[in-house]
Amino acid sequence: MRAGVSAENAFAADLFHGLPGRYDLLAEVLSFRQNARWRRELVARIASCEPARILDVATGTAGVAIALARRTGGSVTGIDISESMLARGRERVRSAGLEDRIKLQSGRAEDLPFPDASFDAVSFTYLLRYVRDPAATIGELARVLRPGGVLAGLDFFVPPNPAWRSAWWLYTRGVLPVAGLALGGVEWWKVGRFLGSNISNFYSAWPQPRIAAAWRAAGMVKVQHRAMSVGGGMVMWGRKPTEGSPHA
Repeated sequence: MRAGVSAENAFAADLFHGLPGRYDLLAEVLSFRQNARWRRELVARIASCEPARILDVATGTAGVAIALARRTGGSVTGIDISESMLARGRERVRSAGLEDRIKLQSGRAEDLPFPDASFDAVSFTYLLRYVRDPAATIGELARVLRPGGVLAGLDFFVPPNPAWRSAWWLYTRGVLPVAGLALGGVEWWKVGRFLGSNISNFYSAWPQPRIAAAWRAAGMVKVQHRAMSVGGGMVMWGRKPTEGSPHA
């Protein structure tokens, strides 16, 4: 294991290693196209501050980075720990004709290789379940955000309504592994077997109020969240206060 890389990082890199070729297609198929809806909400929150410099953390195959570049007109730096996902992302950036505005590089969310206040906005997707210390990671994301900038994140969620939660449990534990195997092979079966329990365990340890408290502890204000698709996904956002601004 490389110096500084946690067991959680290594697990995530291994989990996603075999996925890039069909990742974007199957992410939409297996989420019933809800992944795209959640990403649009995330991008809208970032675009609200009209950023010129954006950092997209856990950029993967650059889907969010490309959407951000198209929506905002800003420059985007994307980082990820998976070299295979980044390679696919670079192909997508070239195909989109956005090589002059999107730069992808290897990096860890827990130790970003950028000075303080380097970006006008920071986005992250499906990240906190793969780091050792979510609160410290949120603090690092906030560190590179300029005062007045927007931080926004997207992840899966557990439906709060008991009926929908039961349906979600049956899908993630029973249907998803089989569908993943049929459509994407053994690598997607592994993801399907892992994902439901991983989401449940994460929110047992880190319920939404605790995550929001970690955002506030990192200095973020006006922290809000929106549960989407009957609670299957969640987008959270907030601002880094400017000097002298009131906290909320």
